[in-house]
Amino acid sequence: MLRLRHLSFVILLTAGCALAQYAPASKPYPGTIRLAVDATQAPQNIFRASETIPVSPGAIALLYPKWIPGEHGPTGPILDSSGLKFTANGQTIPWRRDDSDMYTYHLTVPAGVSEIQATLEFDAPVSGEGGFSAGASSTAKLAVLSWNWLVLYPAGYTAEQINVEPELKIPTNWGFGTPLPKPNSTTRDRLGWVQFAPTTLYTLVDSPVIMGEYYRKIDLSPAGEQRPTELDIAADSAAALDMPADTEQQYRNLVVEAGALFGARHYRDYHFLLTLSDHVAHFGLEHHEANDSRTDERSLIEDTGRKLMSGLLPHEYTHSWNGKYRRSVGLATPDYQQPMKGELLWVYEGLTSYLGEVLTARSGLLNADQSRDGLALIAAGMSHRPGRQWRPLLDTTVAAQILYQSPFQWSSWRRSVDFYDEGVMIWLDADTTIRKLTNNQKSLDDWTRIFHGQPDQPLNAAPRVKPYTFDELVSTMNQVVKYDWAKFWNDRLNYVGPDSPLQGLGNSGWKLVYDDQPSEMFRAREGRGDGADLSYSLGIALNKNGRVQDSIFFMPAYNAGITPGMTVVAVNGRKYSADVIHDALKTAKNSKEPVQLLVENNDYFKSYSINYHEGDKYPHLVRDESRPDLLTDIMKAHATK
Repeated sequence: MLRLRHLSFVILLTAGCALAQYAPASKPYPGTIRLAVDATQAPQNIFRASETIPVSPGAIALLYPKWIPGEHGPTGPILDSSGLKFTANGQTIPWRRDDSDMYTYHLTVPAGVSEIQATLEFDAPVSGEGGFSAGASSTAKLAVLSWNWLVLYPAGYTAEQINVEPELKIPTNWGFGTPLPKPNSTTRDRLGWVQFAPTTLYTLVDSPVIMGEYYRKIDLSPAGEQRPTELDIAADSAAALDMPADTEQQYRNLVVEAGALFGARHYRDYHFLLTLSDHVAHFGLEHHEANDSRTDERSLIEDTGRKLMSGLLPHEYTHSWNGKYRRSVGLATPDYQQPMKGELLWVYEGLTSYLGEVLTARSGLLNADQSRDGLALIAAGMSHRPGRQWRPLLDTTVAAQILYQSPFQWSSWRRSVDFYDEGVMIWLDADTTIRKLTNNQKSLDDWTRIFHGQPDQPLNAAPRVKPYTFDELVSTMNQVVKYDWAKFWNDRLNYVGPDSPLQGLGNSGWKLVYDDQPSEMFRAREGRGDGADLSYSLGIALNKNGRVQDSIFFMPAYNAGITPGMTVVAVNGRKYSADVIHDALKTAKNSKEPVQLLVENNDYFKSYSINYHEGDKYPHLVRDESRPDLLTDIMKAHATK
């Protein structure tokens, strides 16, 4: 009893100490952490872990991962971590959370103790809750495990300097996929436990596991390729796994086209981890040797679903080169507690978005018309961003950690993580500028092979990160063609004003126009939520119930006083539906009568009269015959037929 009080007193004294003393140093952590995760209760949204940590007597700080790579913010889901307990030699060791850093736990290791046991659980969010890997990740039939949910690690060491022996227990009769290194033969010889080879904490956190009752593995490796690539799919039904043969071939094309684009591969093997469920958080998260991608259950077996997810896997796969292998110095942090600096996210995410669009087209996941329709949607979205008049693109990268959490409403004025879509436009600008300067003899492809290419990752070596700076990016672009690339980028990143970032589109030989016929890609996107996207006509986006999701500054609906949170109840005296409001726009185009909207705003009703007569407007790309067609060459297959 006295001993425990004494230990608690020591913890109280040490808890408030500045964490600067725990700054990670490049020195090996003595011993290997053993981590066992029991996922057999994944259908109940519960994951349990037991961790054995080598220690020495005295004060120690253990850290729960806070800044999660790829999420660009302090998104570690510590709120869902529970049941924490430490023991040694059969006795409980008290702990205390740091009062300034909620992700740090302090405890004192008793004399004579060489290792402590930690037990904890992760109470996963249920369907529809949370975001990114902290969001809903399991159903009755599948789960995705992120190891950072359930691991604590000693302060003062880099993630690369801490060795871990992981093992996992999954529900009976479930299959699984992961890039996590395995011993010579993966076994389930300890009452169903899967044992993996020793690895570093960095690789562990970078290696999620997909598992499920309805599970399928597809080999995507090109002939003769020494680095295997596979698609691991877990779904909420057996039917969802049965994608068409031509789609499977297009994913094989993706692997070939990416290899040709970058000229090297920087992984031992690669796993597309694809979750098909209507009940998990939907997103894509990159890892060096995998991606954690989640979308609707029927995405692979329905035409609309395949269109909408067509760019997901190409984007995340591109990250293996751009974002994981090559990473800006501000994002290449040594552990999971150091704040990430996102100033170069226009490269990390913007370039990836551009190359993802290119690889989606080159692999055939979208045909040429569909690819141009998708690019038109991006160009139109960025052309209706009045927030550019006060917030430069660069600030969206610096503020990414807060903008990722921003709501959809007012996004056109506030701006969101625009470095994704505006990144597509400015990197198209860079690509077409290189082509113009070299009379189409060189392109951004040449730069990617310099920046992301040779040498190949050694076959059996763990992935490495090669950080870069803005100056190196500029220097390597000058190796392709001499130009004032620093000014080129600074002009675009720091611009504040009304102009849209469409110069690259114009240089490519195409221009953005609007007409009253929705494109195939627009119909797929609008139909997904059964709402009405009137962004380019009235300037509002409505959900299926008529609720205003966003209202674009200075456009007709906003000028009339209609803003996010309101609900359109009736159109021209008739109950709202998407068809009714589209019909009203058609009618108004051929008459002098305004569009009449009855709108509910927090239990109050008001009629709005909008004097708009230009009808529906949908974005398309059309050829500009006065310029060479560079876009077709950019998007066409380069390594496959």
